Amino acid sequence: MLRCGMMVAVVVAAASLYGSADGQMHHVVGGDRGWELATDLASWIDGRSFRVGDRIWFAYSAAEGGVYELGSKEEYYACDLANPIKMYTDGLNSVHLTGEGIRYFASGNTDSCKSGLKLHVDVLPQEESDQTVQSSTVSVSFLAAGPTTPSGSGRFAGSLLVAVAGFGLCFMGL
Repeated sequence: MLRCGMMVAVVVAAASLYGSADGQMHHVVGGDRGWELATDLASWIDGRSFRVGDRIWFAYSAAEGGVYELGSKEEYYACDLANPIKMYTDGLNSVHLTGEGIRYFASGNTDSCKSGLKLHVDVLPQEESDQTVQSSTVSVSFLAAGPTTPSGSGRFAGSLLVAVAGFGLCFMGL
């Protein structure tokens, strides 16, 4: 099952290379290693920006105890898992970043949390993307001479097709 979960995570990462048509980004926590103790999460998060509307994906072994979202900085630093806001235990979970602020995630295994398997994500406000500006420009160009390049939604549809094919292969046992 872990192999299938990691395969799905890789497919999700590939499908989201360009983000979605509305500028939303998908971040697979830990990259190809996923959410595990051996992953250097500090290096992975360094330089990344998380914005309202983005999604973060956790791919992990369910035997690890899952991922807990915690409600405070104090709970995060103490690895206090007694009152999580939410528990993710399926081995592959998507978390939609719906508001600004800091979100705290920790391993559901206290020992792993205390060994560093935890992540805090600072969610920034949405920003008008270049894609929105390009979309307006393409509309004007379309009226004049027609589009000269494919739109982002075409890339997203293609990525969605890749994701569906990956899920199919995973569940067929390939």
